[in-house]
Amino acid sequence: MSRERFEAEVASGRRFRFGRNWRRFLGALTDERIALAEASLREMLDAPSLAGRTFLDVGAGSGLFSLAARRLGASVRSFDYDPDAVACVEELRARYFPDDAAWEVREGSVLDRGFLDSLGAFDVVYAWGSLHCTGDMWTAVEHASALTREGGVFHVALYNDQGWRSAVWRRIKQCYCRNAAGRLLVTGAFVPLFALTTCLRSVVKRRNLFREYAARRRGMSMVHDWRDWLGGLPYETATVAAVTRFMAERGFRAERIRTTTSHGCNEFVFRRER
Repeated sequence: MSRERFEAEVASGRRFRFGRNWRRFLGALTDERIALAEASLREMLDAPSLAGRTFLDVGAGSGLFSLAARRLGASVRSFDYDPDAVACVEELRARYFPDDAAWEVREGSVLDRGFLDSLGAFDVVYAWGSLHCTGDMWTAVEHASALTREGGVFHVALYNDQGWRSAVWRRIKQCYCRNAAGRLLVTGAFVPLFALTTCLRSVVKRRNLFREYAARRRGMSMVHDWRDWLGGLPYETATVAAVTRFMAERGFRAERIRTTTSHGCNEFVFRRER
């Protein structure tokens, strides 16, 4: 039933096929990108290793961070609503940890309480850039964070609320997802603009920002991130104050916050109080 609902949302222009973009990304995955993903987890979680800890990847996407967590020693459970994203995670598991009982991959929605009840509780719940793409962000945040054990951490990244700018970007994303003509129009208008802007910034800073992107962005790929951004529906945003207040009301203390002034994500690590 969830697959039928997913396909209906795509057909109606309400959802971007994130998983197909991530399947393309796997062709660009390198050992260097994996190492960068591992480093970002170690830094934000302030942990040199995840050995002996359980890790839930909510909306696992490409599966890169499930892989990174497993390589750091965690027992991992990954799930996603998008069937192509699930296939990505399964491909990485088969490639790097075949027949590994400590890494489980499932298809499901963070909005489905029945599904979540089957998962249990985890030392680390990781939801980077996924909960604002569910169509019901605050419910998704509440459901995902509730899977964190007492004393455990909830690591989440949500799009920054920029007011009217966010509203404009929502319109652009809706145009992209409406039909093939919309995708062509948006891609043709913005990809050259993004590329030109990056070139100019590289000249001004005297650095190759194209080459540096993976190191600055957790091992990710610039072109695939552009496509993810332009088509990324559903799309919701939140201010830092709103997120910290929402989590405090549910017994979580902010340990680390990394903010942005642009349309990217604010990143949070919350500790669930005992």
